[in-house]
Amino acid sequence: MWKAMNKELTLRSEEINSPLESIYFGGGSPSLLDPKQIEEILTAVQSQFKVNKPLEITLEVNPDDVSAAYLSDLKYAGINRLSLGVQSFLDKDLILMNRAHKAAQAFDALDLISKKFTNYTLDLIYGLPYSTQMEWEQNLDLALSYNPPHLSAYALTVEKKTVLSTQIKNKEVLLLPEEAVENQYQLMVRKMTDLGYVNYEFSNFGKPHFFSLNNQNYWKGKPYVGIGPAAHSYDGEKIRKWNVSNNHLYLKAIQENKLSFEEEQLTLKDRYNEYLMTGLRTVEGISLLYVQEIFGKLFATYLEEQASRHLEARYFYWDGDYLKIHQSAKFLTDGLAADLFMV
Repeated sequence: MWKAMNKELTLRSEEINSPLESIYFGGGSPSLLDPKQIEEILTAVQSQFKVNKPLEITLEVNPDDVSAAYLSDLKYAGINRLSLGVQSFLDKDLILMNRAHKAAQAFDALDLISKKFTNYTLDLIYGLPYSTQMEWEQNLDLALSYNPPHLSAYALTVEKKTVLSTQIKNKEVLLLPEEAVENQYQLMVRKMTDLGYVNYEFSNFGKPHFFSLNNQNYWKGKPYVGIGPAAHSYDGEKIRKWNVSNNHLYLKAIQENKLSFEEEQLTLKDRYNEYLMTGLRTVEGISLLYVQEIFGKLFATYLEEQASRHLEARYFYWDGDYLKIHQSAKFLTDGLAADLFMV
């Protein structure tokens, strides 16, 4: 598969003209690639695309993949940032989410990573069924005891056709009430802020100089190229495309020097709505001037009118030209953004 991905890089080398700022190995089990294969992919990227230096190069790893030798090999291959999928430090949570690793492996992995990498992040999940505020605070405290430069935390989402989705459907497992989920989110924001982390995007917290370039560029709507089956790409303007997800069809197309993908062309309204959805999740908010320059006066006037309905309720506020969401209403971000959509 990695050879096909290298070939796809060659076939798509002209899709992005601006220098690359980040490379991200994710979306599945990228740690199945051995460090030598990663090194060859990185060599192919840097031969086919213009790159900025230093380049942020992140790899997702699971706790049960990590060893001292493996981390050393990754650094040699060129990986300079890791994303560790801890999810929880409590075994009962990991069992509920059907994770392969145990809490002890997460501790061992963090011990090794924190000594070998200066730039890394760990993922946690909050809002788990039956989880208490005290247990969530315990999870945060354990994560923060490693003084990580970055942390991402996501509310539980239940994917279709999983064991957990079946258990919830059969009422064998009960979801946590939304109020309790919000309380866990607000606790996290307070604790992280007190320790000097910046909540630069709804789910992401970083120390100064450790914000993820990959995350920031995605939320700013910059172009990106996704390589491999089911990978998504965006030209930064109007076209979003995604590779065929079937491995056989993907490999067959690449062997024939072809690309197999579907694409959609975003309307002006689509792009405006996406800008609202992504921009309001960030610490910067959304710019009225930008809306007027890119989308036109009609959209800017509409934005002002829609936002005014929420100003009195103190959901939104204007910070100069930028519309932002009050911290007390942050948990409602996606719904509030949808209220501003042009439909």
